[in-house]
Amino acid sequence: MLGSRVLAADATPRTIRIAWSQTAVCQSPVSVALERGFFEQYGLKVERINFSGSTDQLLEAIATGHADGGIGMALRWLKPLEQGFDVKLAVGTHGGCMRLLTPAESSIQDIKDLKGKRVAVSDQASPVKNYFAIRVAQLGIDPDSVEWKQYPQDLFAEVLRKGEVDAIAGDDPQLFVYKEDNHLRQVATNLDGAYADRTCCVLGLRGDLVRKDPETASAAARAVIAAQKWTAANPDETARIFAPYIPQKVPAERVASILRSHTHGHASTGAALRAEIVGYAEDLKGIKVLSPGLDVQKYAKVVVPDVIG
Repeated sequence: MLGSRVLAADATPRTIRIAWSQTAVCQSPVSVALERGFFEQYGLKVERINFSGSTDQLLEAIATGHADGGIGMALRWLKPLEQGFDVKLAVGTHGGCMRLLTPAESSIQDIKDLKGKRVAVSDQASPVKNYFAIRVAQLGIDPDSVEWKQYPQDLFAEVLRKGEVDAIAGDDPQLFVYKEDNHLRQVATNLDGAYADRTCCVLGLRGDLVRKDPETASAAARAVIAAQKWTAANPDETARIFAPYIPQKVPAERVASILRSHTHGHASTGAALRAEIVGYAEDLKGIKVLSPGLDVQKYAKVVVPDVIG
């Protein structure tokens, strides 16, 4: 039971430093946990670290001890974790924030139609690019036969309108906004097929924290799970809490729609999360991101400990 380790009223709270991005709807449950006291319920006093960098920089901040934990994208983190970054994955938080969009009149109807086409991505190692490269490879198509063109994500709609690319591949909230405002066709997401029950974002905790203070690590994971489940059950209230943080001034009603399109009740841990990471590791080997000789079962056991117990 999640509530089995809720802190007694007179216990001294443990301090934990949580890094979070105020620009990503994926992070909205963190704002819920902060505002509604989920961290306090599990005996934690949170020092907030507002983080505006990329998720690989967030991983580095956790690995180097500048933060104790944060939520990032699995397909961004698995390569540096293979290389030895000391961060452990505690919770798979949700899926659904990656989208592949085209103009409504485009000839691109499916992933298979990407061969020979130009696709805008935020960078060549982005988790979104990796995901759709995986989807292409699964159809027997060389991902290099797709021209992945790098642009800042806030220019995606413009370069698509100008015809510089045939499709855009990115994450929410911007991709959801582009889809709605420009009447774009959604060709694919990371909830398609076998990925419907797989997380895309994960709670990472500092390795030393997990090893030396497992109670705090467990409490952090439980608090985030509680916040994720509350978010899934209360998208409108979550949107009200989180919308003021988004620089693009996305209305709360639209944030709620984005949240409903995600799977914020996912909350995988332990063996379930390891199975998801094994799947992603195999996928990344298939597109030559992870080493071909990597034992994915051993890898998953190292990076996904049983934090909850």
